[in-house]
Amino acid sequence: MSRRGDWVYENNGGTCVAIAGADYCVVAADTRLSVGYSILTRDHSKICDLADKCVLASSGFQGDIKALHKNLAARELLYQHQHNKRMSCPAMAQLLSNTLYYKRFFPYYAFNVLGGLDSEGKGCVFTYDAVGSYERTGYSAQGTGSTLIMPVLDNQLKSPSPLLLPARDAVTPLSESEAVDLVKDVFASATERDIYTGDKLEIVVINKAGTTREYIELRKD
Repeated sequence: MSRRGDWVYENNGGTCVAIAGADYCVVAADTRLSVGYSILTRDHSKICDLADKCVLASSGFQGDIKALHKNLAARELLYQHQHNKRMSCPAMAQLLSNTLYYKRFFPYYAFNVLGGLDSEGKGCVFTYDAVGSYERTGYSAQGTGSTLIMPVLDNQLKSPSPLLLPARDAVTPLSESEAVDLVKDVFASATERDIYTGDKLEIVVINKAGTTREYIELRKD
């Protein structure tokens, strides 16, 4: 397929996943950065620490992702100076939605999953489209491998429908270690079938004790 000369977007691939539990949140992404059939780097983090117990994982066009992360970090720093406290995860979720919607006519080509803990200490995951529409869920996946991963998460976690009344809690029933194991399993499977996902998996676990990072190797071909 021929590309228009004024086309400014490129999808650099990669996959992001987040799972919220009763008192934790797991956010994970692979570290491969690609263009077409070429791998630009095998060690690029797609996860950005933004606010207090809140991280953002993004897949899409790397230039727009960097600009978006820089914009959000600057806005969070202004908030910190004005209010003498870090921004909460739900507040950052709303700020991200507003930032994406503001650019809706020339959008950031970035597909985001925001994960962290809310003011009650519960895990929360917010999933987005490119123009700021978002939803709080118990789990989500974005990126080139999301269509392979989401059916597995739906089968294993069975999040209640947001249309149910009264509303039910969206957090997953798994323990923290079980959620981390599930993330490792779905990425191992997606890496076998998606050429833009691979090399290494970065797993960030957020709980009341703080934030921990873990890396595991994935397929490199």
